Amino acid sequence: MDEELRSLTERLRAESGDSAAYRRLAATADHDELAAVLTAPGQPLWARELAAFRLGVAKDRRAFESLVLLLNHRDPPRCASAAHALARLGDPRTGRAAAALATNELRVAYALHPVRLLVRLRTPEAVPALITTLERRLRPHDPYRRVALACVEGLGDLGDARAEPVLNEALAHPALAEAAVRALARIPRQRSSGGRIPGQR
Repeated sequence: MDEELRSLTERLRAESGDSAAYRRLAATADHDELAAVLTAPGQPLWARELAAFRLGVAKDRRAFESLVLLLNHRDPPRCASAAHALARLGDPRTGRAAAALATNELRVAYALHPVRLLVRLRTPEAVPALITTLERRLRPHDPYRRVALACVEGLGDLGDARAEPVLNEALAHPALAEAAVRALARIPRQRSSGGRIPGQR
């Protein structure tokens, strides 16, 4: 069993009280039955999450809207499961949706998993969204250091020279400086826009 699926099923089994409805949804191979859970009124959150996850990893795009909602949920395990399923889904709308969530200042407390998903997908929206999100996190006394660090590390993974200016700014922030040095080192010099790592000649 996929490790992410194992974690999700154990969590939702407990959340549902190991109900008969849970066991049916966990066992069914009928995608139409799973999709019906996403639109039927009165369904508990655990049922919608289980149905959306199973459809997502099966590349059934009927799960897209539900997974995007879960990607920005206040409960981190739900965000992580949704990100995993969206990465498997392969829907071309995912990059735009993740970028919108990552850059939404009203929901920045829940931006960690959208940021990580953008890095994993490597879509055209990824670098501009991470730059925008990181620029905002460099304000004095910003409390979202985990989001900022994920942006720094992600921009290093993506290795795009457009990130050099904001990564150089991040060097001035003690909580981000070490990761920013590593990220800058991963940007190919031949694509450099002229930014320098301190100490580099």
